[in-house]
Amino acid sequence: MKNNQFAIVPTDSEAAIAELTKIHFITDDMTALKTVPAVYQALLSKSFPEVHSAAGLKHKFANIMATSQLTLADWLTTATVVNNQVFYNVGLQLLGFLPGHDFDLADPLLAMRDIQLPMVSDSAFDREALYYAWYLLLNTRGVKGQTLIELLTTRGYFVPFYQLPNDQKPLFFNGKAQAVFNTNDLIRDVVYVEAPLDTDADGQRDLLKVEILRPAETETGLKVPVLYTASPYNQGIDDVAGKATMHNVDVPLTAKTPDEKTYADVEAQPKATSLPAARPVNATTKHAEESFGREQSYTLNDYFLARGFAVVYAAGIGSVDSDGLAPTGDEDETTSTIAIIEWLTGKRPAFTNRDADTAIDAWWTNGAVAMTGRSYLGTLATAAATTGVAGLKTIISEAAISSWYDYYRDNGLVVAPDTFQGEDTDVLAAEVFSRSLKAGDAHRIQGKFDQKLAALTTGQDRDTGSYNQFWDERNYLKNVDKIKADIVMVHGLNDWNVKPRNVAHLWDKLQDVPVTKKLILHQGQHIYINNLQSLDFTDMMNMWLSHELYGLKNHAEDLLPNVLVQDNTTAQTWHAHDNWWQDADQALDFKVQYKELVPADHPVDQRAAHFTDKLPDKLFAHYQRHLDDWQADLLREDKTGPLYDHRLLFKSWQAPADQLLVGQPHLSGSVAVNQNFGMLSFMLIDFGKAQRLTVSPQMIASKALDLGYHWREDDLKDFKLAPASNYKMITKGHLNLQNRHNPWHNEALHANEFYDFNVDLQPLFHHLLAGHQIGLVIYATDMKMTVRGNQDLQYSLQLNKLALHIPMKPFKA
Repeated sequence: MKNNQFAIVPTDSEAAIAELTKIHFITDDMTALKTVPAVYQALLSKSFPEVHSAAGLKHKFANIMATSQLTLADWLTTATVVNNQVFYNVGLQLLGFLPGHDFDLADPLLAMRDIQLPMVSDSAFDREALYYAWYLLLNTRGVKGQTLIELLTTRGYFVPFYQLPNDQKPLFFNGKAQAVFNTNDLIRDVVYVEAPLDTDADGQRDLLKVEILRPAETETGLKVPVLYTASPYNQGIDDVAGKATMHNVDVPLTAKTPDEKTYADVEAQPKATSLPAARPVNATTKHAEESFGREQSYTLNDYFLARGFAVVYAAGIGSVDSDGLAPTGDEDETTSTIAIIEWLTGKRPAFTNRDADTAIDAWWTNGAVAMTGRSYLGTLATAAATTGVAGLKTIISEAAISSWYDYYRDNGLVVAPDTFQGEDTDVLAAEVFSRSLKAGDAHRIQGKFDQKLAALTTGQDRDTGSYNQFWDERNYLKNVDKIKADIVMVHGLNDWNVKPRNVAHLWDKLQDVPVTKKLILHQGQHIYINNLQSLDFTDMMNMWLSHELYGLKNHAEDLLPNVLVQDNTTAQTWHAHDNWWQDADQALDFKVQYKELVPADHPVDQRAAHFTDKLPDKLFAHYQRHLDDWQADLLREDKTGPLYDHRLLFKSWQAPADQLLVGQPHLSGSVAVNQNFGMLSFMLIDFGKAQRLTVSPQMIASKALDLGYHWREDDLKDFKLAPASNYKMITKGHLNLQNRHNPWHNEALHANEFYDFNVDLQPLFHHLLAGHQIGLVIYATDMKMTVRGNQDLQYSLQLNKLALHIPMKPFKA
């Protein structure tokens, strides 16, 4: 294991002693102890909260080795001093590390350094040094990726703190909220928020079902902040309807009618709708009429329920027990999302039942809200933030869409999220329209939703793939300047579902917005990262949310890195950076020779290179069923490969030293095609034999992470190095040749004439090893993402005009 820990608040000895006293590790009776070993034994005794007898503690101590020859029980009987050798031998075992396996009892300090665990260098401890070392140990991460104080929490250390009065809750230790709330006593309420919408046109404002989990202490006056997850999946999904709506992608690319459109022609216009009057409030109450059993939870939210935060889930318009029609990303969905925040902050009514005869306030909250979630969930958090809604203090958006066009389209082409060929906004709407799962509700509403679905199908315009008003309405990037909430963004550099452009464009536009923003880039696909062994993500978010929602002055805004990136060459390695590509002052610039990328000042000839998109029918049918075979054959370098004549492959000279490739690779060139339409696809490859990280975290231990005491659990995972491979695809991009300048402007394309093009590939942050080569693959049909017409299209590219530009930073080991 290699520890990467960013959520430790630097604390001096005096403050550490005060905090240890606050959480009862230092007690009044310890002042009478005469020796440092006696104080140490007292601290150790409190580290087994599940043990309630001296005999039990003796047994625990006997199972821990203090030296290579003495157990802790034996050592304590004769100890006169506490040195760092014994302290860290014992400390490592308390953290779950095994002598002889994870470290050597003869030299625990070596393991502390190798694992990158914080430690005190004093060879022998006086009382004050012992307290400080103990404080640091409590904040040290163990073999499961949890700190010692977290491990003690799961064994009941904070159970006595459940009885603290409200004015002593929440309890913070090292800048993070602790689990002093009994999750067995959580209150579960259901309310129905009235949104300023009537999307199903029934003459009444849409009611939205909200599920609430809050600490029992809120009943007796404690005001708590809220973690709000807007999840259209929360009340179930209609898989059958989604599959029935999927589009056929084995269709030909067609020519577009040239136009002279500008952005003004496709800019979304405000909707002119009449809104029914709000429901009258005839009665009010503080008590909900409905509850629920188990919500579709997010484990990060579960973690915070034990630490003084309420959690709210809402599926939004078109879901079970709510009104409205699922719209996939439009302004109405954003309005329904922030309606929940407006209720939580006292600006909008909610009711205790669907009859809406009794109103209820969120009287138990302090009015501070954060939004959490991945994918569609993080997308709605991003959408909400771009409204500037009051009360939304921060969002933690993971793998979030910032523009739906960048999710389902690319530069004038229909481009699917990876593994979801044929999906589009109408398919997603059909899937999340969970009102269809209730027969009675479906009987009343299905006809209206079918009309909505038809409108989505028309608006998304799969025929051209061009940007239009439909997509502009779903482009949250237009409103980034309205953001007032601080933001944490998490995204996978190998996420080809919500592709990296979504977070990159948001991050770039946020540079001029006066909010605190943090970015975490991992090497995974479309995943959560709160259960990784090598990164203290949950602790980081605890520090962040304690600061953002409780106003704790723990300096989270300064201590957490601006940009944190997982290294792609070494397991369990994360690097902090000031920015992404915005501070890059170098670049790799290549001109292109046939089969070779060369430096920009290298002379090249004037030849053109050619390839055809048409495959033999049998081979095409094979690739339809075996997409991985297609990609492997696309990257084969030998002339006998089945796709040798169906793409161009260029390779650079070997890198003389390690380099960091950052930001948006830009490719320019000149292309001709034998029809009046065409497309190009591009891949950037890291060629070189090396072990590379898996793109999905691997299981280390099932249900190994306890999120509180007698509470929920999560799996422990991390990325591992796979067997050595010869290459890795690091980014890609697509271009409709009729959208060479803008996705909304369809340009003329005449057969067999050369046209200049410029295209940005998906952004990257890639560690290129010395000796490796950059590869560029240019092809047309992307079997995984574009339409697949298998048409007789012949492409020619002028080699003297092909140029590749990649922003770069020097690599620092």
